[in-house]
Amino acid sequence: MEPTLIHETKLHGTITFPYSVYKGRIPEWIHSFPLHWHDDFELIYCTQGQVQVTLWGQAYTLRVGDLIIILPHAVHSIEQGNLEGGEYFNILFHPSLFKGSENDPCYDKYVLPFFNGAKTMECFHPADSCFNQTVTPCIQSMLTHRRESYTTHELVIKSNLFFLLHHMNEYSTAATIDNSHLQLSYSRLKNALYYVQKFYDRDITIKRAAKECGFSESHFMKLFKEFTGMSFNAYLVNYRLELAAKQLSETDFKVVEIMENCGFHNQSYFTRAFQKKYQKPPLLYRKAAHLNSP
Repeated sequence: MEPTLIHETKLHGTITFPYSVYKGRIPEWIHSFPLHWHDDFELIYCTQGQVQVTLWGQAYTLRVGDLIIILPHAVHSIEQGNLEGGEYFNILFHPSLFKGSENDPCYDKYVLPFFNGAKTMECFHPADSCFNQTVTPCIQSMLTHRRESYTTHELVIKSNLFFLLHHMNEYSTAATIDNSHLQLSYSRLKNALYYVQKFYDRDITIKRAAKECGFSESHFMKLFKEFTGMSFNAYLVNYRLELAAKQLSETDFKVVEIMENCGFHNQSYFTRAFQKKYQKPPLLYRKAAHLNSP
C-alpha cells in the first residue's frame, strides 16, 4: 500500500482550470490529513464545529466562519479540533490559473512573489477580522458553485479568485531576511519527511535524519520541533500510526502484519500508542471503519 504523500502533486481541477473545492468532515470522513505541502494556494474555511490546522509548526483552531490561507510550499496538516470534530471546505487553486501571456507583468508582480517566498501574509483570519469579512462573499460564491465551477461558472470563479488575490496582496508584506533564512532551513527539513515516507518500516534514527538534512543532531531536533510542532520521534510514531489506521480501514491484513508493515516491533506498545491516538484499539477501529464505510 502506498504511504501518505508528503509532497502532494495531485492535480486539482483540470489542466486548463486547476481549481477545486472539497468538503471535509473530521472525524466522520477522515480522522486527519497528515503533514504535507503542495504548489497550490489553499484556503480552509470552517463551517461547523472546530478543526485544527497546523502550519509551519503553529497550531490554529478554526471555528465557524474562520479561515486560513496556506501559501504554496507551506507545510501543513488538518486534524480534529475538539471531541465533536468539525466540517470545513478546502479551496485549492494553482498559481498558473492567474497567468495570462508568457510575460505577464501582473503574474510576476502579484502571484510569483507568493510562490517563490518573496512575499508573505498573516495566514489565520477569524470570522470577525477585516480580511475575513471582506473576502467571505467571494468564498460563499465559490462554495455555492463548487460542483459546476469549471463547466459553466468559470468567469464567476476566476473573478472571485482575482478578488481574493487582490486582497491577499493588500494584506501581504515582503519576506524578511530572517524569514527567508528560516524558510530555507525548513525546506531542508523536508528531506527528513521524505526519508520517513520512504523508510518508515525500517529503524530510523535522529542521527540519520539529521544527516539527510545536513544539520547537527541538536540543531536538527530544535528546528524540527519548530517546523512540525512535535519532536522527530513523535512525528515518526504518528506517521506510522496514520499508515496503520489506513491499512486497518482498507485491507484485510492481520493486526500483527500491519504493525510490522508500519515499522512497529512491539505489539503491546503499538496497541497502546494506537489507542492513545484513536481512542480505540486496532480491532475496534477496523470494525468502526467498516461500519462507517459506504
